[in-house]
Amino acid sequence: MPVHRQTRPDAGATSLTWPSGGRHLWPSGGGSGAQAHARGHLVYAARGVLVLHTESGTSIVPANRVAWTPAGSTHRHRAHGETDMRIVFLSPSLARLLPGRPAVFRVSGLAREVLLALTGPRGGGHDEDGAGDGIDGDGGGAVPRYGRAARGRLLRVLVEELREADEQPLHLPHPRDDRLRAIERILTRTPDDTTTLAGLGRRVGAGARTLSRLLRDELGMTFYEWRTLVRVHHALVLLAEGHDATYTAHACGWANPSGFIAAFTDLVGTTPGRYRAGG
Repeated sequence: MPVHRQTRPDAGATSLTWPSGGRHLWPSGGGSGAQAHARGHLVYAARGVLVLHTESGTSIVPANRVAWTPAGSTHRHRAHGETDMRIVFLSPSLARLLPGRPAVFRVSGLAREVLLALTGPRGGGHDEDGAGDGIDGDGGGAVPRYGRAARGRLLRVLVEELREADEQPLHLPHPRDDRLRAIERILTRTPDDTTTLAGLGRRVGAGARTLSRLLRDELGMTFYEWRTLVRVHHALVLLAEGHDATYTAHACGWANPSGFIAAFTDLVGTTPGRYRAGG
């Protein structure tokens, strides 16, 4: 797979980059084109929500998650809500300790503080007087205030925290079967659609039993789990754009907010209200 240089962020973004990381302040709806990097990297949203698209699926990265993208993996980002995106590149020796595929982890309090320390405070800037941190032999440009040794220690702490964290089910894998892909388009475009699997099967020319088997074989989940995950992905975007829980519940197909709150809390780890408040 070819490795391309990072594409330039769209005109609405404010960006600061250095050899070992970076920070992009995206307006809602901003994003990057398809790109890949020679080193694996972590992405964290200190504010807002990032949607990360890779060849294997789509990941939602709210403020209590961190996304890992291995070296050479083609990906693109899109921001929902005013988003403060932090990027930390890892050396090959540290990258080997993380999965060889894109993954999303719940971010602990310690990991969050390390990510912010490596990339600057939530609302602050960087010490741009350094000559480079020397990670992987590169340097120069604007860098955070830590020297090479201190940064190396922080990176090791960060990776160990992620190794101890459970992967979180905010990664939405893309099915391979054409019939499942057709259903995926329906669910994504109209998350409030309550059609049963049998009904959707009639639209795409497959029986419910066949589709259930394909979902189990390809995605490792039931139709209910898949549709719930699609809906919660959409809910995270709507909440980031300022909609309340009641509106979001109905827009995502729940008949009442209580069912939405339960499903959202189960997947995201916090209630929609606390999530909107940044808690």
